[in-house]
Amino acid sequence: MPRRAILKAAGLAALGAGLPACASRRPGSLVWPEPPRRLARVHVSEDRIIRTVVGLRPFRPSGFVVRTEKIGDTTVVHNYGHGGGGITLSWGTSELAVEEAWKTGQRRFAVLGCGAVGLASARLLQQRGGEVTIYAKDLPPRTTSNIAGGQWSPTSVMDGDRRTAESDALLARAARLSHRSFQQLPAAEFGIRWLENYVLSDEPLQEWWEQSLVRDLYPESRELRRHEHPFPARYARRFTTMLIEPPIYLSAMLRDVRLAGARIVVRELSRREQVQELPEPVVVNCTGLGAKALFADEELRPVKGQLTFLLPQAEVDYIVIGDGLYMFPRRDGILLGGTFEHDVWSLDVNEEARRRIMAGHRALFEGMR
Repeated sequence: MPRRAILKAAGLAALGAGLPACASRRPGSLVWPEPPRRLARVHVSEDRIIRTVVGLRPFRPSGFVVRTEKIGDTTVVHNYGHGGGGITLSWGTSELAVEEAWKTGQRRFAVLGCGAVGLASARLLQQRGGEVTIYAKDLPPRTTSNIAGGQWSPTSVMDGDRRTAESDALLARAARLSHRSFQQLPAAEFGIRWLENYVLSDEPLQEWWEQSLVRDLYPESRELRRHEHPFPARYARRFTTMLIEPPIYLSAMLRDVRLAGARIVVRELSRREQVQELPEPVVVNCTGLGAKALFADEELRPVKGQLTFLLPQAEVDYIVIGDGLYMFPRRDGILLGGTFEHDVWSLDVNEEARRRIMAGHRALFEGMR
């Protein structure tokens, strides 16, 4: 689901209380629409900030890569370029990549990378009986996946004008595989829970919603009228999806691959020749943005993302999205995003962006009724 719905973040005003229309069930009996659920406000203030983090999304305008190539005697199966959908698609694209790796007939595998995609690939290989060694420059909690927000939603995966029937089918298949895989995990142990999402807009959302390839994976979806939600926006769409909390999830995944016998080598690979020299005959490449240099992918580019965290609020149990702003209520803090800075490699905090994110969310939540 796009995180850039059309919320007017500046100059928000509180909505007046709309009077719902009544409907007749039987003569003499009036039924009023169910009032909106009472949602707790997020307290947005500078003195509640606990950290601001920056990460680089591995974005390819034409979408993620799952394909096989030979480097000498080594078979490399690529699985990278997920943009803003790395955690979301991790199990799905890894299933596709592991299918290709297994076809080689080999049973010893190297996995490059230890973020969400690398760990899912390693775990799927182990579940088939494979012997896995992970080579990675960084391990959780120092991976790019640890910077992710964690909402299950295949967003910012590719440029809309590059979509084809083939890419749509591949994305939908990966999304469905991944959606099912997350539901097979013990939710509390892996930091997974279902939350209501509210996408806000000053324009109708029906056409935007109908463009989604996997609408059926967002249960309880409904367009809300102005009096049916508390936010300062004319339109809202409510649906339910999973929130996967990276600190909990990645720690549990790393534990499981280790318990299943994976060998982990902390090592940075910078040249294709180093990949060819690995003792494993099949390599699954999950290096994310690192694939740009390691495998000379000129299409791969960074999209800088920045998140500010506020003190946790246990009473906040919903997600809000609109106009480049989004709020996810995690156990480690209230997450406020976001930014989409294309071709920016810097990991420094953008203070102007931080102020915009804070001001936009402050206006949003102060405007709630």
